[in-house]
Amino acid sequence: MSNAVLFSIVVVLVLFDQVTKLTVKGFSFLGFTHEGMYLGQSIPVLGDVVRWTFVENPGMAFGISFGAGKIVLTLLTFLIVGFLIWYLRALKHAHNGVRFAVMLVLSGAIGNLIDRAFYGVLYGEAPLFYGKVVDFVQVDIPDITIFGEMWSHFPVFNVADSCVSVGIVLLIIFSNAMPTPSMLRSTKPENDHEQG
Repeated sequence: MSNAVLFSIVVVLVLFDQVTKLTVKGFSFLGFTHEGMYLGQSIPVLGDVVRWTFVENPGMAFGISFGAGKIVLTLLTFLIVGFLIWYLRALKHAHNGVRFAVMLVLSGAIGNLIDRAFYGVLYGEAPLFYGKVVDFVQVDIPDITIFGEMWSHFPVFNVADSCVSVGIVLLIIFSNAMPTPSMLRSTKPENDHEQG
């Protein structure tokens, strides 16, 4: 799988992520207005098992936040995205499972970065880099108690979160195929190293 194909998939996934978020949050563009959902609105999709529930996440994944560190988180995400772009390009001879996993993580990182960096300004809600991430997929789970807190559903997430989660699982699965730094510096395919 070529880098061009992988980066094309990144573009498609980021666009899909943003279209779903804008559909949920609503938008106005060139005289056209789409109202979207109101904050907290929940619509059944598959009964109560899967619902579209509009929430906004001011912090990290699953609502984790650390207040004044918001700008640090956003700027750090820019650095992570830059590293992942470089890393995916450097993985051109690595196992396709590893490359696909990194591509997914990159797609998710970019998707949520757009929200954090620009949604606050675009919607007139916050300064640049202080936007909130739009989450909307709610999946029901059997009621469980963790550290004294009752959970009736999985934390609400979005397409970008899904990309990151699946990417990380794939990286764990293909961890044995992760290239060494010397392999990354090489211009030869990984199989050539094994044969030589």
